[in-house]
Amino acid sequence: MKWKKFKIKTVTEAEDIIISTLYDIGLEGAQIEDKVPLTAAEKEQMFVDILPNGPEDDGIAWLSFFVEETEDGRLQVNGEDTDEKAVMASVRKELEELRAFCDIGEGSIEVEETEDIDWINNWKQYFHQFYIDDLLVIPSWETVEEEDQGKMVLHIDPGTAFGTGMHETTQLCIRQLKKYVTPDTVLLDVGTGSGILGILSLMFGAQRVVGTDLDICAVEAVRENLESNHINPEKFEMMIGNIITEKEIQDRVGYGCYDIVAANILADVLVALSPVIVNQMKPGGIYITSGIIDDKEAVVVEAVKAAGLEVLEVAHQGEWVGVTARKPV
Repeated sequence: MKWKKFKIKTVTEAEDIIISTLYDIGLEGAQIEDKVPLTAAEKEQMFVDILPNGPEDDGIAWLSFFVEETEDGRLQVNGEDTDEKAVMASVRKELEELRAFCDIGEGSIEVEETEDIDWINNWKQYFHQFYIDDLLVIPSWETVEEEDQGKMVLHIDPGTAFGTGMHETTQLCIRQLKKYVTPDTVLLDVGTGSGILGILSLMFGAQRVVGTDLDICAVEAVRENLESNHINPEKFEMMIGNIITEKEIQDRVGYGCYDIVAANILADVLVALSPVIVNQMKPGGIYITSGIIDDKEAVVVEAVKAAGLEVLEVAHQGEWVGVTARKPV
């Protein structure tokens, strides 16, 4: 399938109004490229493989709209045939009308053609097998080489929504899980994502895992990754909801029943999570956290201590920090 991409250079303040206006003429599903910092709500949803802060916001935004192109070069908008010239004319008309009462910045338009792009699977070209210490992490579309036979292998397909284990924050958690998981471990994974931490805990010998996430896509991602690693799905229970704010989720997860709680999430979320999650932990239970950028280390350590937990270790990798603590017996 071929697509025409109409890319508009504008300003961040005009993103919503341009998207809404062009939606009315049949251009739907805008791709937004800007440098606006994440909101608190957006950060709350980023539970795995978190990236550091991006470049400073310069107020510029690029909005891209994709229009299907037939084999004979016709475009289709609202189910009707049109052409590039007509679409450009419509877009320019709408932008000029908007310019009369709001700042849309440059308002220039570029047109590109994209051909036969698999939007769902295109990201796979960036994910290849790699090692975390002696653990081989490998996607389903690659094979285990002969020299790697006999080593512990995690088969992981993160999909488009979740992390792969490549990020420092995930690796900090994995190393701590290797230290503390035992055959008796019941583990709670807050912000499960692709399920990498819970699945590895089961591979390390844990008895059972409960995972929570805000994104319903986590359920299918975990199911597929359990299957890829030949793990009994009955050992991994997924729940969708916010354990920090939803009493129903807290009740379903249970109280005083977890040997380990793992949370690879943002520092601000860990601050809110710590006084809540201590209620889910057994006496002597271990709290493994990461997702903490280095300048937030003190804030998280303070929150962990304020929740009544004893800090056992603070580990660093790159600009990221992991804090491991214990609930008093």
